Amino acid sequence: MKIILTHEVSGLGTAGDVVDVRDGYARNYLVPRGFAIRWTKGGEKDVEQIRRGRKIREIASVEQANEIKGQLEGVKVKLAVRAGDAGRLFGSVTQADIASAIKSAGGPDVDKRRVEVGSPIKTLGAHQVSVRLHPEVVANLGVEVVAA
Repeated sequence: MKIILTHEVSGLGTAGDVVDVRDGYARNYLVPRGFAIRWTKGGEKDVEQIRRGRKIREIASVEQANEIKGQLEGVKVKLAVRAGDAGRLFGSVTQADIASAIKSAGGPDVDKRRVEVGSPIKTLGAHQVSVRLHPEVVANLGVEVVAA
């Protein structure tokens, strides 16, 4: 099935790319989550709009990405959330929470779609998070989750 990506999907492409994937993957995962739309002849107009939006948010060069990586790795991110007595959270920490915590800690403005969490953060303590700044540059930073 031919689809148009609306968000960056690791291992598949970036927003605005037209890719060919298996029907079940597109129908059951990508389209329902809003990562892609079905390709149509009229959808080609949407591709240009998506690409223009991507260019505005995109980090232009590897040097700029490395500069932002240095800023990110120097930031101490502390996130206060509600938790129970055993240290388990009520819910989990989302990518949007992490992106706003980076900004409030004095770090650069990061798009929540670029934050990658390996497994859901559901406990207090220190966790590792990666931020994909450029296809070649990934910043790893520590996030400390504390009880509010």
